[in-house]
Amino acid sequence: MIAHMRCATLVGLASIPVRIECEAGPGLPAFSIVGLPDGAVRESRDRILSALRHTGHRLPPRRITANLAPSDLRKAGTGFDLPLALAVLSACEQIFPRETETDRVFVGELGLDGGIRPVRGALALAMGLAEAGHRRIAVPSGNLREVMVVPGLDIVGLSDFEEAVRLLEDGIRPDPIPLAAPVPPDSRGPDMADVIGQEGAKRAMVVAAAGGHNLLLEGPPGSGKTLLARRLPGILAPLGDWERLEVSRIHSVAGLLDPGAALLPDRPFRAPHHSASMVALVGGGPYARPGEVSLAHNGILFMDELAEFPRHVLESLRQPLEDGEIMVCRAQIAVRFPCRCQLVAATNPCPCGHHGDRLRPCTCTPLARERYRSRLSGPLLDRLDIHLEVQAVGPEDLTKRPAGMDSATMRSMVLEATNFRFARGGGQPNSALSGRLLSETCAVREEGGRFLAQALGRLGLSARSHDRILRVARTIADLEASPRVELAHLAEAVAYRLPDRSAAVR
Repeated sequence: MIAHMRCATLVGLASIPVRIECEAGPGLPAFSIVGLPDGAVRESRDRILSALRHTGHRLPPRRITANLAPSDLRKAGTGFDLPLALAVLSACEQIFPRETETDRVFVGELGLDGGIRPVRGALALAMGLAEAGHRRIAVPSGNLREVMVVPGLDIVGLSDFEEAVRLLEDGIRPDPIPLAAPVPPDSRGPDMADVIGQEGAKRAMVVAAAGGHNLLLEGPPGSGKTLLARRLPGILAPLGDWERLEVSRIHSVAGLLDPGAALLPDRPFRAPHHSASMVALVGGGPYARPGEVSLAHNGILFMDELAEFPRHVLESLRQPLEDGEIMVCRAQIAVRFPCRCQLVAATNPCPCGHHGDRLRPCTCTPLARERYRSRLSGPLLDRLDIHLEVQAVGPEDLTKRPAGMDSATMRSMVLEATNFRFARGGGQPNSALSGRLLSETCAVREEGGRFLAQALGRLGLSARSHDRILRVARTIADLEASPRVELAHLAEAVAYRLPDRSAAVR
């Protein structure tokens, strides 16, 4: 007898339906799984046999073969345990599935005692199945909260194997599992008021947050670069409903979604160490997992000590920063991940860190400074909208009580600019403007055009820098509720490119 069961596997962010065909035929007793299973799927044989013994099921001495179709697609993960076990029992005529339950998709990992454990990527699986037209799904109870946010699905949460058997054979659903209320996120977080001085830098942070612009902070050690960057999430606009679902889907695939929360509450903030590999940063691996740049989608990718990252790792960011997505290509598969994130980078101006410092002299030779600076290529720096010099705070200011803008004030400025952008018809962040939309949205008067042309010529800026200056100027205009980009807005946007030019000629 050949039994059939439905399940699914992840390929990148996509959910691919898989059909299990199981035969229990004559021959020496054996249990084999075919259809390009990975190590975790092959090992499911031992988990399944142990779970069946502990739940009172005894298999007849037959040769059992399970095929995972389509057979030319590699299958990965432990979510095949539950549907494989049900298919084996059905093929051995131990259970007889109801006709009404044969189209249900089963996903779950089996424990040796028959318990059903949560699996990685349940939210992405459920969203993909819903997009493919599947409406009935059974998942581990540990994944129930995250998949319940997907509309239009008939979802059943299962805690052990016997519940799955009763559902498949008799249509009996287990009693609803009471879900604890999700813990609200701690909204206090670090505050910009903790940063002493640096009011000019805080203004640049507001501009970056309001428009989603990439930002480079350069200054001596202890000047507050990391303090500023780690407080940036507290002034960002909240995630929209679709943004939250999209970000949570990526984190679900990576296995980073909190089981106690249905969706990510806030914009992601990723801060990889400078020893991170290129695959860790942009994604990849044997099964094409998302990297840090994709995990920061709709959020912030903070790269501290930027010049300490390997050169080839930094260069791999050039295309994702420009396109907002990345194609991870392997020998037999190509997977596309979204990565429209806001890059915030911090670096020292030289190896000793004190070049240009008003408090301590630099001990580096000109050649050492040039070599250190050359670790950051021109094309990469060209993709950073705002280049900001952060000066060290004097000792007389360190003893003062912190004063200046706090996170609440800065966040209100960002929200007002965001609301103004929506009111003028700007549906996407200013950092994403391009082509005709950029020309129409960032149209400048004649005097502004002359000023911008002169600035580009004197500073030797590229055409890409021209567009990025216009985007930043549009954000500054939004902060002032101005329908047009004026000369003052352009002047401030150009000033945010001056530190990079001055550093290049040191």
